[in-house]
Amino acid sequence: MNKADNFEVELVSFPETAVAVYEHRAAPSLLGNSIAQFISWRKENGLSPTKSKTFNIIYDDPGVTANANFRFDLACTIKKAVEENKQGVISKVIPAGQCAKVRLIGGDEKLAAVINFLYHQWLSESSLALRDFPLFLERVSFYPEVTEADSIMDIYLPIHKIDE
Repeated sequence: MNKADNFEVELVSFPETAVAVYEHRAAPSLLGNSIAQFISWRKENGLSPTKSKTFNIIYDDPGVTANANFRFDLACTIKKAVEENKQGVISKVIPAGQCAKVRLIGGDEKLAAVINFLYHQWLSESSLALRDFPLFLERVSFYPEVTEADSIMDIYLPIHKIDE
């Protein structure tokens, strides 16, 4: 593990994970509407956060991406393929592989700092390169199940050795 700027980075082997995904393809300010649609689908399918892990797949930096091009997936683990539904939730897979992982405790306000640290400092100082999958995070525990100060998020940066 490396520790810098109070972010501990752990190298982990992430298993292939089947997920149901609601693809948010709009301005970041409209994410609340997508979250509501995804929560509705989860409730209809009995996949509460206590029964199904919650993930976000982050394709784009909202600070540099035009609203019309912003991509962000809301996801949860599934045991079978997603059937056609009114919300437009689909099946995807988070691929297996090595990842740099940082655990963040508390609200989302430090999320951008962790992501910037991983991409701009930690990765450049490592002997590793990005894999062909975007950064993603698991919301281990979150509001309203716990207070925002007690929420836990694991941030995963898919990586591989440079010579692979």
